[in-house]
Amino acid sequence: MSLLSVFVKYRALINQLVMRDIKTKYRRSILGLLWTVLNPLLMMAVLSIVFSYFFQRYGEVENFPVYLLCGQLVFNFFNESTSIAMGSIVHSGELIKKVYVPKYLFPITKVMSSGVNLLASMIALVIVMVVTRSRVTPTILLAVLPLLYVLLFSTGVSLFLSAVAVSFRDLMHLYTVITTAWMYLTPVIYPMSILEDAPRWVVFIINANPLTAFIKIFRAVVLDGVTPPAILHVQSLIWCAVALLVGSLVFKKSQDSFILKI
Repeated sequence: MSLLSVFVKYRALINQLVMRDIKTKYRRSILGLLWTVLNPLLMMAVLSIVFSYFFQRYGEVENFPVYLLCGQLVFNFFNESTSIAMGSIVHSGELIKKVYVPKYLFPITKVMSSGVNLLASMIALVIVMVVTRSRVTPTILLAVLPLLYVLLFSTGVSLFLSAVAVSFRDLMHLYTVITTAWMYLTPVIYPMSILEDAPRWVVFIINANPLTAFIKIFRAVVLDGVTPPAILHVQSLIWCAVALLVGSLVFKKSQDSFILKI
């Protein structure tokens, strides 16, 4: 209730911060927000040309464009939201020093602005499903669950990163390397079945990866038209709870020293 009251009290500021992020991203862009739809479509087209024939030939993935786009939307949202939220406190130093504002609003609004982009990117998924004549089942309504999971998980990670980056600025440069490795350890492009001959520790890391669970649920309800196993939901909720708890504790412990370091 306290968190809700803060959002109500500062709703005008939250709206301004979210709109500022969206406008800044597409400033001087002719197509503007349309790039949010075109970008995943173009990336999907390029990767499909490279990988779809190989995977479809060996019977690994039937509808590779939709399979690929489902993974892209989830991972790209996590990557974008945490990357921009990481520097939210550092880049808002002047405002934080002048007026009192709950500091956690800055990383949270970054995640919210990325959420707007995610909703726009869903149009790309709809377009690809129509073009490829994917079957639509009632389970697609459950797609809101994996999107909620990745939103909560990204919020927790963003709180953690934004607090750590104040003291350890090099993290903002290293994070690109981390997310690149994270992408390859997430089944965005490849199907899990090709990992049969991979080392056990690699398979373990990929299966324990929280983004793997989110993507599996998303693909199950959107592409396969089935209800995902309950264990995936349990695993996702645990990761969300851990991320939010750790992120909140680290942020709360560090926030009093932000003014001295930014």
